[in-house]
Amino acid sequence: MTTLLDIDFGRLYREHLAASGGREKPPEAWDTRASSLSREANGSPYVDEFVRRMDLSGCATLLDVGCGPGAIALGVAPRLSRVFGLDYSQGMLNALLENAAARGLCNVDPILRSWDDDWSDVPACDLVVASRSTLVRDMADALARLDGKAKRRVYLTSLVGGRFVRADVLQAIGRDRPALPDYVYILNILHRMGRQPRLDYIRTERRRPVASDLEALFQHVSFSLGELTAGEKERLAAWYGADPERARLVDAPRCWAFISWETTIP
Repeated sequence: MTTLLDIDFGRLYREHLAASGGREKPPEAWDTRASSLSREANGSPYVDEFVRRMDLSGCATLLDVGCGPGAIALGVAPRLSRVFGLDYSQGMLNALLENAAARGLCNVDPILRSWDDDWSDVPACDLVVASRSTLVRDMADALARLDGKAKRRVYLTSLVGGRFVRADVLQAIGRDRPALPDYVYILNILHRMGRQPRLDYIRTERRRPVASDLEALFQHVSFSLGELTAGEKERLAAWYGADPERARLVDAPRCWAFISWETTIP
């Protein structure tokens, strides 16, 4: 008889990621988006919901992995003694420090690292968070890293459904790859690690126009899906021309799995 204990969910995740065409973007891709994403460091419904779900009791330090411009880290920094923001994009870390200075915060430290770098000198903290930064090459390794740096609790979010772009856009350009692997792998890997994860959801109806013209649409879709072929661009242009107003709202509504666990349970 085969049971869940016989399934290597870490391997299945890696195979699923490869089949979906998922890949890590170079840090330069995020450097160029630091300014636009920095607006969320001042708060958003998603950030408010994430922070509201965090238990800070008994905690003085936090490590924010994939911190970006600091939306989560800065949201809780006034209630903690020290906050560390880890990211592989120097542009994002620069934005983190700028946003911290604008708030008069002096307890925020940047750490330039990727998921695959050596973390031996990354400080262990009471809390570890990874907000919308868990599309990684090796999920089992990433979860072990988060768990190993958390003295008390871990909080992360993972996209439900594995699609950043609307289904009709994918159909229009002819992309038929499977969706990216989502949070179900995380739950099963944590179970194998002996953790007891809690699951909740954060829903964000993201209807902000992101494609003001055809070139902006090309850039937005290629950022999520990778470089578009000439044929895909031609089909996307036809889709855009049929209804430019529809095309401006190219993002799919987002639902994020909010997963947390305690690391102090015997």
